[in-house]
This record gives sequence, C-alpha cells and structure tokens, in this order.
Amino acid sequence: MTAAGKYWRIAIGVAVIAALIIVPMNFNRYGLFILSQWAVMTIAAMGLNLTLGYAGQVSLAQGAFVGIGAYAAAIMTTQGMPLIAALGVAIVLCFAIGWILGYPALRVQHHYLAFVTLAFSTLAFLVFRNEDWLTKGIYGISNIPRPNVLGFATSRPLPFYYFCLGSLGVVSLAMWWLIRSPWGRAFVALRENPVRALSLGIDTRRYTLMAFAIGSALGGVAGTLYAPLTQYIDPVPFNLSLSLDLLMMVIVGGSGFFFGPLLGAMIAVLLPEWLRFTQGYYLMLYAVAVMLLLIYSPSGILGILDRYLTERRTKVASALRAVTKSRLETAP
Repeated sequence: MTAAGKYWRIAIGVAVIAALIIVPMNFNRYGLFILSQWAVMTIAAMGLNLTLGYAGQVSLAQGAFVGIGAYAAAIMTTQGMPLIAALGVAIVLCFAIGWILGYPALRVQHHYLAFVTLAFSTLAFLVFRNEDWLTKGIYGISNIPRPNVLGFATSRPLPFYYFCLGSLGVVSLAMWWLIRSPWGRAFVALRENPVRALSLGIDTRRYTLMAFAIGSALGGVAGTLYAPLTQYIDPVPFNLSLSLDLLMMVIVGGSGFFFGPLLGAMIAVLLPEWLRFTQGYYLMLYAVAVMLLLIYSPSGILGILDRYLTERRTKVASALRAVTKSRLETAP
C-alpha cells in the first residue's frame, strides 16, 4: 500500500467515526434505537466472522449466544447487580459453552457442523422459553435498567447509543489486534488448508476450539448490550432467525474481511428501514437485493471491492513490467 493510499484510508476512517458521533445528535428516539441496534448486531457478527470467515467453521448458534448474554444481563441487573458483572458472567459462560460446542468441529465439517450448532440453537431457545424459574418464559423480563458509565447515566437514547458505539470501538480494536496476531494467522491457515496447517506445526485442535469460544464470547457481549437497549426480553428474538440474520450479515458484508460485519449489519439493520417507503413491498425488495448481490458476488460487497483492487494492481504491475521490458530492449 502506498503512503497516499494509507492516508486516504485514515482520512475515511476518521470521517466515518466523526459522522457516527456527530450526525446522530439530531436523530429522534427511534433513529437512535436503530443505530444502537446496528452497533450491537455488528459485535455479534464480528464474533461469527471470526468463527466462519477466518477459521472457516460454520455456526448457526450465534443467536443463541446473544440470548445467553441478554438473559445474563437481564437477570443480574434486575436484581441490582452492575452490568459489568453481567458482562463478565456472559463472556465466561459463552466462552465455555462455545469451547464445548467446538468439539464437534474436530470431527465433522460444513453442513454436518451446521446441523450440530442448529441443534444447540434450538436447545437454547427451548430453555429460554420453558425454564420459567430462571427466564420467566414467554412473559419475559421487563424493566431492565441501563448502566451508569463513569458516573454518567445512559438512560436516555443518545448516551446509550454512545455507550454501544464505544463498546463497538473497543471490540473492533481487540479484533484488529487478534486478526493481526499469530492467532489470527493461525485461524486463516486453518481455514485455507487444515492439513497443511497441521504439517506446519499449528495445533489445529486448539485453534478450532478457540475460534468457536472467542466468537461465542462476542455473541455474549452483544447480548449484554441488547438487554438494556430494549429494556425487555423474551425468547422470541433469540430463535433461529437471529442466527440466520447474523450469518447473512457476515456473508453479505464479506466473510473473512475485517469490515465485512460492520457493512453487513448496516445493510441488514438499516436497509429495511430505508425501504419502508415502499410500504408492503420493502421486505421483498430487500430479499431481491440480497439475492442479486450474492449471485453477482458470493464473497459479498467487500469481495467486489477486493476483486476490483486486485485487478487494478495486476494491471499496474503488468504495465510496469512492459515499460521495464521495453527499456531493457532499447538500452544500448
């Protein structure tokens, strides 16, 4: 990457962050709720992108981990405990369950693994719905308080949006470090060719379990934010459709790309709202748009950009080689 290209990326990043901070100041309550939901779902999609996009392990259980985090936050905060304690419990619990759920990935792959995670998602939903003594079943948990952060209340929509945005920023920085660490390179090697990764001395068993565990923990983080965002939870939002929505966010944005979940979540959360002017047709238009995108580019939106940049670099390199060759041929 040239220095100019690096500066352009930094400038674009700063402009986007500034827009996310300044523009929502003029939004109404519903607009802030939608943006907060985008930030929360992006965190969950980042976890799935680590499991699917970088480690190559299919999971249909991410929605269940969001539910575990949400119920941990709802149960503990309504009993007077701080949200940070609920966050710690959700991370540990989701990490442990994700580690255990990763064991089938050591023996089965692809759609077989998807069925295993699908079974766990169904089991979690049944627990949320039927264990009234813990989750209050179909009646749900209401009056979930929003936290105080460094002495500042987040009970109003704008401060809570900033809290969600700040949480997304922290998770993004952690993921940026993880992907560029030796762990991240091991995850990519595991996705590309497990046999070759094993021959290079990579403990594929440990990294497979780690990919599931970390991705699941991020689902729990998203859940602890989702509960105070809605201030009421019941089992319905955490059925299989949430896992499928998160999977679509990762694939549409670009599986295996760092910014894929951010873009995919923006499309999945915001595009239906932008198409509401079509009244009863907006869901059909949304579905058609997604299908056309995946037909044209199975690697998602960022896959289109990556393909364009690759072709451009190839053309530039070919032109440089041609110029160099002509100079060598004409040299005395």
